[in-house]
Amino acid sequence: MNYVSSIREKIGHDLLILTGANVIILDDNNRVLLQKRKSGSWGLLGGLLEIGETLEDTAIREVYEESNLKISDLHLVNVFSGPKYHFKLDNADEIYVITSVYYTREFKGELIADNNESLELQFFKMHELPDLEEEYRDYIDYFINSEQPAI
Repeated sequence: MNYVSSIREKIGHDLLILTGANVIILDDNNRVLLQKRKSGSWGLLGGLLEIGETLEDTAIREVYEESNLKISDLHLVNVFSGPKYHFKLDNADEIYVITSVYYTREFKGELIADNNESLELQFFKMHELPDLEEEYRDYIDYFINSEQPAI
């Protein structure tokens, strides 16, 4: 059982502060890798920190679990937090997320959706993104407008 599940057993749906990482993975054509979730929405790959991990470890593990890609050479884009990242989920869980967003161009492996969380994985041009959850749109917009050396 993971950390969040064990805490949820104790506190039910009450507010929980969660820390995680997402990754903007860019290919040679400056396209970003997105994940279509079972909910039908698109977003960045990533997930929640587990006990004993660094945020970079979280990013690397989650990307591998969700896509079969091994990433390296992570660069911090920003840390996102605040009232905008306070959510009440469909299952009634209430969360406040603190998310470190990284970018990389360094990845290897065969792109394979994990089928647990992903329906599809696809690279998109930055100006032709599908409908994204607002949280991920914020991360990508910040990245585009922050004059990151990757673009």
